[in-house]
Amino acid sequence: MNMSAARNISASTRQATEHFDVLIVGAGISGIGSAYHLTKQRPGTSFVILETKDSFGGTWQTHRYPGIRSDSDLHTFGYSFKPWVGPPIATAAEILSYMGDVIAENDLSSHIRYQHRIETASWSSESNLWTIEAVKTDSGEGATFTANFLWMCQGYYRHSEGYTPEWRDTAKFKGRIVHPQRWPGDLVVEGKKVVVIGSGATAATLIPAIADQCAHVTMLQRSPTYFRLGRNAIELAEELRRLQVKEEWIHEIVRRKILFEQDAFTKRCISEPEQVKKELLGQISAVLGPDYDMATHFTPNYRPWRQRIAFVPDADLFHGIKSGKASVVTDEIDRFTETGIRLKSGQSLRADIIVTATGFNLCILGDIAFAIDGKPLDFADTVTYRGMMFTGVPNMAWVFGYFRASWTLRTDLVADFVCRLLGYMKQKGVKKVVPVLRPEDHNMPLLSWIDPENFNPNYLMRDMHLLPKRGDKPEWQHSQDYWAEKDQIPAIDLDDKAFVYS
Repeated sequence: MNMSAARNISASTRQATEHFDVLIVGAGISGIGSAYHLTKQRPGTSFVILETKDSFGGTWQTHRYPGIRSDSDLHTFGYSFKPWVGPPIATAAEILSYMGDVIAENDLSSHIRYQHRIETASWSSESNLWTIEAVKTDSGEGATFTANFLWMCQGYYRHSEGYTPEWRDTAKFKGRIVHPQRWPGDLVVEGKKVVVIGSGATAATLIPAIADQCAHVTMLQRSPTYFRLGRNAIELAEELRRLQVKEEWIHEIVRRKILFEQDAFTKRCISEPEQVKKELLGQISAVLGPDYDMATHFTPNYRPWRQRIAFVPDADLFHGIKSGKASVVTDEIDRFTETGIRLKSGQSLRADIIVTATGFNLCILGDIAFAIDGKPLDFADTVTYRGMMFTGVPNMAWVFGYFRASWTLRTDLVADFVCRLLGYMKQKGVKKVVPVLRPEDHNMPLLSWIDPENFNPNYLMRDMHLLPKRGDKPEWQHSQDYWAEKDQIPAIDLDDKAFVYS
């Protein structure tokens, strides 16, 4: 719905406007974490969380395909304030239970409004307020909110539909085509031939979960992906529990250990890419055996960490391949046929079910129509301030996590910054803060939001033109480096000329 359409929602269906100090968008992992920090660091602040779906959880509520699990460890993907006591790689159900505990323990449920889809967000410099127009998805009623500060925690992909490329003759296929993001509850895979298109974390999760049930499952990939293998356990955590160390201590110690090791691994991917590549491929080869065609199916043509590396717990994907229940085909799709897929090599794959694990659509700030003083806002015309705020956009923060470390680590950092900023504004007696380029920044080159030489997954490359720009100075970049930002963000000088208060 565009801005004018939202304004035309009948006044008779709209309730009285509600006002809050802070409005949080989204009740996923970022929104719940941000709300927790707000209650602890800024007690007395009035706030509301608007969530489109009928429950909390975001990704973990949307994705319901077999085997859905994290591909980040929960000691770092979990919150800093809430110890994780289960296996490091967790199921969606386990993550939802963990989030539910956070909500219950901190009385956050009373702040959440489910089934509220935000259509527009308009800033007025006259009132120094955001006006948010939403629709209640269960009734179609309109709902209006005003807020002093807008906190965008909605995630980074469109929950309503995943990304599916266009292929020739898909309509000819007589079986079922499904996307993992919209997994049908009535889909039966038992005894079926299944082709999973894609080789990312979703495919690596789904295939071992269904391999024992299918007649056969094939992973069809255009090009190979890097994977890391390991036990779904942390030996240090197990040893500390054996010694009856408090869970709070275990959580912090294990987080530090994992983060230290991730930092070292990330640096090695840049400084010793060939050695890291050899180690990653060696893990897989040790499972599949010396005769497996590693060069074709598991040797990417890019250095490690230029795209996300999926963790495969207990090598379950590769044990499925070794057993013959699953197989890998590396080729490109020519077209669909009545019985499956014809590849450009001329080979045909028979299938009863085709799963398009082909990624997602990037969602730029919730697909909300933004305006500032009546003028539509295009975020591509802005420059990011450390991946958290935008030039010319008042009283708004954005949570966008890390690719090479757990998303939630940045949720905590951004929350600390926002709470500090809100306190500083109250102390100064001001109602508005807007990031601006400083005089020394005006000749700064403006570049794509992220350097494709550093990180270039397809979902970012497809929609990079929609994202804010970055500069060539640390203040104007989303660095993706948690190990630097954990020190840099807390040290931000709120009196810097990059912030204009009024």
